[in-house]
Amino acid sequence: MSIGFASEPAWATTMAGLLCAESGGGFFTGWNMVSEKSLDKLRRQIDGIDDALHDLLIQRCEVVERIGSLKDSKGTAVLSPGREAEILRRLLARHSGRYPKASLMRLWRELIGGMLSLQGPIIIGVYMPDRGLGYLELARDHYGSYTPMVALRSAGQVVRAVAEGSATVGILPMPDRENSEAWWTSLMGDSADLPRIIARLPFAGPGPGRGDDIEALAIARLSPEPTGYDRSWLAIETVPDVSRARLRSVLGAAGIEPTQLAATQRADDIWVHLAEISGHVTNDDRRITRLIDRKQAVRRAVVLGGYPVPLCSEELSE
Repeated sequence: MSIGFASEPAWATTMAGLLCAESGGGFFTGWNMVSEKSLDKLRRQIDGIDDALHDLLIQRCEVVERIGSLKDSKGTAVLSPGREAEILRRLLARHSGRYPKASLMRLWRELIGGMLSLQGPIIIGVYMPDRGLGYLELARDHYGSYTPMVALRSAGQVVRAVAEGSATVGILPMPDRENSEAWWTSLMGDSADLPRIIARLPFAGPGPGRGDDIEALAIARLSPEPTGYDRSWLAIETVPDVSRARLRSVLGAAGIEPTQLAATQRADDIWVHLAEISGHVTNDDRRITRLIDRKQAVRRAVVLGGYPVPLCSEELSE
């Protein structure tokens, strides 16, 4: 039996036939042996890379434990959402090759979640009045699949759990005009122990099968860190009947341009509005001082925290 190729001359076809006939298929057996040797060599390279990665992972754990000891001695919070966001953005900027960016971010989020547990106990309180709403999945995607999670049936329970210390982080629904439970108003006190908004989820896009609509805010008893890509949440008490257009005008006069007016809680003698604004803003910002003017409609303004701006789909797909 002869094997020929359309692009080869007749002598090559004849030679192929002779090789097959005389060697009992040895030509192809030899070729397969070469292929298997090449595959084995590549697999050994993979094993070496895996070992190197594992060694670096062990080394990273040792450094993280030293960081945890320093934080503990100074009374510093274990969580550092701004630093985490900076790590992910830096890695995304230097990434090359065909490995998907979204997978890279998911890999590192799981790594960060595991590393946090080395610095101290982490418990996530998750708003979950019913199963299947997606908040538990958001929490696992961000804080790690094996980080302890506690389901709580109301937003108020989540805020209380974080305020009392039974939960390190709380996962809460995004405020909106239709949200009957205005949990964000409970963050308006002056106590240093009150939770603050620290993150918006998902940070690196929705996980597989999560859908594109579900979002959440994370709260914790710490102050957000500036990253250069931030948003802040501002609660504004006003006299009644202040329209959204008038509120935008008052904010603009103080030099504050809201990215959105998210929600309004109405009472007989006072209205409380929630605005998201660009940048990292604190309560000692001069614009907040200018906003509280007796001649204006605003009676009080409180920064409720902020978050690093999540990665957009374009950043994850470029």
